[in-house]
Amino acid sequence: MTDWTALIRDVPDYPKPGILFKDITPLLADHAAFTQVVDELGEGLAFDKVVGIEARGFILAAPVAYRSGAGFVPVRKEGKLPSETYEASYDLEYGSATIEVHADAFESGDRVLIVDDVLATGGTARAAVELVRRTGAQVVAVSFLMELSFLSGRDRLPGLEVRTLLTV
Repeated sequence: MTDWTALIRDVPDYPKPGILFKDITPLLADHAAFTQVVDELGEGLAFDKVVGIEARGFILAAPVAYRSGAGFVPVRKEGKLPSETYEASYDLEYGSATIEVHADAFESGDRVLIVDDVLATGGTARAAVELVRRTGAQVVAVSFLMELSFLSGRDRLPGLEVRTLLTV
């Protein structure tokens, strides 16, 4: 087994002073580490579709879907999807944002795994959960590569199975 956690690079003062950015690109470039992470994100769960949250969530969710024989559904920033959508807004540190999913992305009763790279404040993940539920599908779990525990994002996802592979 690869110690993939050693492949996450700390980048100080990015994207602004005082922020310690967790760069996952070295992990993604290492085949063994990337494979291990993809396998662990969906391990032991039964699901029909995997949601990837724009943009780095796409990188992780699509191979999880492929390896599991499930469909992949992108959740995108507002205005990026070409057909009828559902949207959900959430607050950011400075302002708000909106994400969308195609209204026909799920069948009623689909079991859905939501995947993203980082669980921070939980706002984006909570909005994604709301979108999936609005379609009549069921969220089986929310799975993240890493969790920034000091931001308490898990608290915004009550009643859900929240999985993280690394907690910092």
